[in-house]
Amino acid sequence: MIKVSLCMIVKNEEEMLRQCLDSVNDLCEEIIIVDTGSTDKTKEIAGEYTDKVIDFKWIDDFSAARNFAFKQAALPYILWLDADDVLQEADQIKFKKLKEELDESVDAVSMLYHIAFDEFGNPTFSYRRNRLVKRDRNFKWIGPVHEYLEVHGNVISSDIAVTHRKEDKSAANTINDRNLKIYEKRLEKGEAFSPRDLFYYANELKDHGLYQKSVIYYREFLATKKGWVEDEIRACINMAVCYRMLGNAEKEIEALVLSISYDIPRPEVSCRIGDLYKGRNLFRKAIIWYRLAVEVETDDYQGFQQQSYATWYPHLQLCVCYWQIGEKELAEVHNQKAKYYRPNDSQVLYNETFFKEYKEKHS
Repeated sequence: MIKVSLCMIVKNEEEMLRQCLDSVNDLCEEIIIVDTGSTDKTKEIAGEYTDKVIDFKWIDDFSAARNFAFKQAALPYILWLDADDVLQEADQIKFKKLKEELDESVDAVSMLYHIAFDEFGNPTFSYRRNRLVKRDRNFKWIGPVHEYLEVHGNVISSDIAVTHRKEDKSAANTINDRNLKIYEKRLEKGEAFSPRDLFYYANELKDHGLYQKSVIYYREFLATKKGWVEDEIRACINMAVCYRMLGNAEKEIEALVLSISYDIPRPEVSCRIGDLYKGRNLFRKAIIWYRLAVEVETDDYQGFQQQSYATWYPHLQLCVCYWQIGEKELAEVHNQKAKYYRPNDSQVLYNETFFKEYKEKHS
């Protein structure tokens, strides 16, 4: 069985840290907590789980802090988490099994990262991150903000999921401008941005409502032609969101269509285009795009995935569209397909009652 060092960087995480550490305390033989300047009880809580609580002076560089944390590890494999991450009970079991069965020739293990959920607790937004890495490969974190762990070699994918629980924090509804300020300081210093920097800076601008400026940087990112294809597609989708917020429907659909030049239409793109046609009462055109959303295979995508766009959402919209063009049986079929994914959805149940009453009235 492999042994694991947990490496974390934290700051003012007293609300979240305990639930994170409770979820992995029995899974890691070593816990290293690097504190970047907490003023609350974070370090006290960390001290309940480990004697390796180490201070690191914050220098506006997440990679520097994470690389420092990794250097403190002593065991063959390193697991990294943020303070608002947890492993659910089912994933704890999977992690124990992984430790027992992992071949030591494996250099890194990617895991799912669930970061958003519906009202029933089902993940709605997920992607993969390299979570467990072999220490002696000395993999490095890259980038001052929105950092990533650069790995290579024998990398395997696991069905273990890390669950992000940021919504539990009292300050979760406020937009943190820390990352935006880091980017702006770098610009003021005249630093040249990498394609990845351009993409994530544009994301920060969008999240802060600076839509016009965000579009400029998304286009600058796309113009480099050096981005990861999933980021290029996401840039197009995010540009469409910006244009929608700016009230420019023509540019919105133009940005969505642009994404198709990078790869086959993602379900989210298809649904967003379908929504635009549906909003104009062009139901037959909308049907084409909603059907495409459920017909495209998505299992191999490594980027951000919002399962709703490939499952219940297009079926629910197809229900409406088919009803509007008089295809009542197909409307009911797609409502049932939506119910498979969301059996307790209020709109699905309303439709079900509506169909029943309609049949009784017209029988």
